[in-house]
Amino acid sequence: MNPFRSYMDQALDEARAAAQRGEVPVGAVVVAPGGQVVARAGNRTRELNDPTAHAEMLAIRAACLAQGRERLIGHDLYVTLEPCPMCAAAISAARIARLYYGAADPKSGGVAQGPRIFTHPQCHHVPEVYDGIGAVEAGALLTGFFAGRR
Repeated sequence: MNPFRSYMDQALDEARAAAQRGEVPVGAVVVAPGGQVVARAGNRTRELNDPTAHAEMLAIRAACLAQGRERLIGHDLYVTLEPCPMCAAAISAARIARLYYGAADPKSGGVAQGPRIFTHPQCHHVPEVYDGIGAVEAGALLTGFFAGRR
């Protein structure tokens, strides 16, 4: 059995790159069974003029394209911020096996906060969820980004 390896450092790299582009600093990485990174993305909502261009959505889309299927069974998703309800629903639809996220999002979260998408009876797939991975660094990126905007 392989020991646990976190890919949150790569998600944080994507978040930093998003901040450099003027986007909210959120990054995501999709990892296939066996540990191969199949997709990485940072927020691009402003750049693409697309309210759905969250890091998770972009990473899931790219991973599905790379894998040649709409479901990512057995895959892990690392994201620097608790997914919003839209992203949580996409994670469920993609059949992601495990979700690892950094900072909690009391304002817009959809996993442990707000609507708690994975607890709804309409949710057909519930991933294993691990929170707080890289939370301090992810939170600092977000706090610094928004402080600079005020």
